[in-house]
Amino acid sequence: MTPYLMYLQHILDHGTRKADRTGTGTLAVFGHQLRFDLHDGFPLVTTKKVHLKSIIHELLWFLQGETNIRPLVQQGVRIWTDWPLKRYNEAHPEAPLSQAAFEARIIDDPDFAAAWGDLGPVYGKQWRDFNGKDQLAELVQNLQQKPHSRRHLVSAWNPPVVDEQALPPCHYAFQCYVNEGRLSLLWQQRSVDSFLGLPFNIASYALLTHMLAQQTGYEVGELIFSGGDCHIYLNHLDQVKEQLTRSPRPRPTLHLRKAASLFDYAFEDIRIEGYTPHAAIRAPVAV
Repeated sequence: MTPYLMYLQHILDHGTRKADRTGTGTLAVFGHQLRFDLHDGFPLVTTKKVHLKSIIHELLWFLQGETNIRPLVQQGVRIWTDWPLKRYNEAHPEAPLSQAAFEARIIDDPDFAAAWGDLGPVYGKQWRDFNGKDQLAELVQNLQQKPHSRRHLVSAWNPPVVDEQALPPCHYAFQCYVNEGRLSLLWQQRSVDSFLGLPFNIASYALLTHMLAQQTGYEVGELIFSGGDCHIYLNHLDQVKEQLTRSPRPRPTLHLRKAASLFDYAFEDIRIEGYTPHAAIRAPVAV
């Protein structure tokens, strides 16, 4: 994962301080690309421990077209709780809930979850039902039937509904490419939380590429990240500097049991072997 560490150092060396929506402030550069050959192993960051369980459950949640956090919270995945919790507490300033109390109610009370756990038409909705079109089902079909098409594109950016989403899509589109029996994937990201978010994105799209390749009969090729506003939050600078003192360890290996379709994978079908990362580095999420 040396390219990722070099990318972090590039932002430290060349980034500009900017104000941002969250009020936290960032150090940012505009425009950057990273490439990973998936034959070299699974690109899971090793210079800090990444919560693989959250990455897998989130991707499966996307693939099902889900937009409510309840299935995630039921699995102990809390990466999307901050946004609906903020909305709830802003609506109930007289009796705000802690994250633990809010998640308990999400799990225990389906009506409460329906009212307060939905994020609006976020990624899964757009991937599976973009104005009535199932983009992922069509992608699988076209990869099989028209491998050299230049239209293997899935978009999560749907302008009429952006304001209805708890958080407009950061990774807003991806494109697939078939060459010499290998499937490559490039994703585009408008806003890149480089310390907390990007390691998740790299692993998630790597897993998706393996799933798509398996379902369409190809080998995996390259995974390519193309970022727009690539930033490090100012309250993550010390954590990034600590991470940069650590040496990368060998990439782990993905073992993926084939499912009946792209939409039938379960958590138990996905296994990572040989992941021996450095210790986790905690940092706050900017909401």
